Amino acid sequence: MKQVVRKLGAVLACASIFALAAPTAAVASDPKIKIRIQSVIPTTADEITMLKDFASDVAALTDNTITMEVLPAGAVVAVADTLDAVDKGLIEGGFAWTHYWSGKHPAATLFGSPAAGSGVGLDNLAWLSWYQYGGGQALYDQLWKEMKMNVKGIMLQPVGPEALGWFKEPINSMADFRKLRFRTPPGIPGQIYKDIGVASVAMGGGDILPALQKGVIDAAEWCCPKPDMTFGFQKALKHYYLQGLHQNVVNADLYINGDVWKKMSERQRKAIEVAGNAALMKAHSYRILENGKALHELTTKYGVKLHDTPADYFKEYGAAAMKAFEKNAAENAFFKKVWESQRSFAAMAIPYWAGSQKSNAGITGAYADVLAKQKK
Repeated sequence: MKQVVRKLGAVLACASIFALAAPTAAVASDPKIKIRIQSVIPTTADEITMLKDFASDVAALTDNTITMEVLPAGAVVAVADTLDAVDKGLIEGGFAWTHYWSGKHPAATLFGSPAAGSGVGLDNLAWLSWYQYGGGQALYDQLWKEMKMNVKGIMLQPVGPEALGWFKEPINSMADFRKLRFRTPPGIPGQIYKDIGVASVAMGGGDILPALQKGVIDAAEWCCPKPDMTFGFQKALKHYYLQGLHQNVVNADLYINGDVWKKMSERQRKAIEVAGNAALMKAHSYRILENGKALHELTTKYGVKLHDTPADYFKEYGAAAMKAFEKNAAENAFFKKVWESQRSFAAMAIPYWAGSQKSNAGITGAYADVLAKQKK
């Protein structure tokens, strides 16, 4: 009997040693990969802070077998060539917003900047629900194949709604708006402004303030209080409108060269996907606090005045957005497939989400009013 016990003990000891050694063996089999990520924006931007946080999570989850280095805009190739450079392997990774590539395929805008919520009521959180559970992620993976890009996309940073933008003087109607040269995003959101008679001018974030100061443009949008303040728009303009439709949903993402992605072990790829899913929620949390602090600073330190967006803007922009989506759906089969997926999701989810959001708007709006009265 003692011999049986001793043998059983030896077997259990060996099993324990094997169990402890198994993770080490898995780590040892993981290739060491360094991913240089060229961004389309300066490394001082909030989006880069969040990107580096994601990279830190990936390194921790992969025992530092995957490391990422974020390069500033234009470090290796021109900003407009970022995605092509990842496709060709000139850089291992790129970082931008999906809609930046809508010139390659119009459906990119439905993932990066679906103006007016794709015309079907998707806000930033509802869009994320569609992406994670409504079939959006599979379509996102298909997007790169439609573009014939050898990349693996990782959705990282949803944000929205973005502000309508900055103005020299208050605007009381669309008639006032149409008198101005206005910086807008590229692609469909900017085209919709042109469709409603606004002189839309697309340019990079770093070019906006100089263009305002030189009078090349009269007004501008970029994102939200914190990124806008970082670019210094408050130095040139003092009238700020928070409510806009052109990017009430906007998503930044990471592109990894397809060959680099294939070299990774299954464990490494899973770590990136898990870190990416975490980043989606962390981005929302980060933005609420940082934009709140920035808005306070803009209004108390820099004398920025907040205004409500003219009511006729929402009617005109929303109607033009629907026409733009209908036109693109008629011309492109994959665009239609993605848009129909979003419409199907919205038909099921939006009635619930719209109703529950009234409670959120009620409590936040009521407390915002209390704070405003206290300041007076």
